[in-house]
Amino acid sequence: MPIKIPAELPALEELLSENIFAMDDARASSQNIRPMEIGILNLMPNKIETELQILRLLSNTPLQINIDLIRIDQKAPKNTPASHMQAFYHLYSDVKSKKYDGLIVTGAPLGNLDYEDVKYWPQMCELMDWARKNVQSTVYLCWAAHAAMYHFYGINKQLRKSKLSGVFKHQVLDDKNELTRGFDPEFWAPHSRVAEISPEQYQSVPGLNILAQSSTAGVHIAASEDKRLVLITGHPEYDPNTLDQEFRRDQAAGLAPATPKNYYTENKPEKPILMRWKSHGNLLFTNWLNYYVYQTTPYDLNELSSD
Repeated sequence: MPIKIPAELPALEELLSENIFAMDDARASSQNIRPMEIGILNLMPNKIETELQILRLLSNTPLQINIDLIRIDQKAPKNTPASHMQAFYHLYSDVKSKKYDGLIVTGAPLGNLDYEDVKYWPQMCELMDWARKNVQSTVYLCWAAHAAMYHFYGINKQLRKSKLSGVFKHQVLDDKNELTRGFDPEFWAPHSRVAEISPEQYQSVPGLNILAQSSTAGVHIAASEDKRLVLITGHPEYDPNTLDQEFRRDQAAGLAPATPKNYYTENKPEKPILMRWKSHGNLLFTNWLNYYVYQTTPYDLNELSSD
């Protein structure tokens, strides 16, 4: 079964060209099944690029999925046309009366800011509390994962001495957990962030388990025992060239960034990129949709537990 997205969304044409099974609204409406309702709160400046990355990860499943793209407020993003936001995005205030099987909250380039200095922090706190009651399982990516740790458990991030950028080897710590089912004992994943939370701080939270981590990059995947909270500090959704684009952008801005580690052949930016995280990124989100969402969500979303 495919993901269902608006016929006019630019990502649809790109997904179809990549032989990814997606259908538009008209075709999906003829199928007599109860699709999964998935929201994507997109906090990244370049909305269109992030949409496509996440939609790819949601496409490898036998489930039909309805997608709602969500924005936190009316503020115009710098790198996305206003017409795109108007056509395809719902304000959080307009969907908070709805219940979802799953929600994905993206990262944001806000790692250097205190949370209270983030302009939409009050709305973000309201949304995280809303998700606990109205979403069966929520994935928080990168900055959003740290924000969730702070909001729910009072655990603040620590700024690193230098930005963590590159692709790092991780170890699966719990191969019996359904979220890491089918993973190799060691796998690669991209990271791009300026802050971190130590494994000991994750371990201090009752009912929260670390599922995968790296000796270099730290905790990568953590999840609550009830499957309703998933924290991912890396970027399994990244395209092959995303880290390269960030590196070249920072170079052009005169920031003298360090070369992303384990990313270019021979660690040389003039060499080809080593793509080695796609399969595990896809498997991670397929497992989430199947085991954390589909297998646990009620058929009638009005029966969703508010615990």
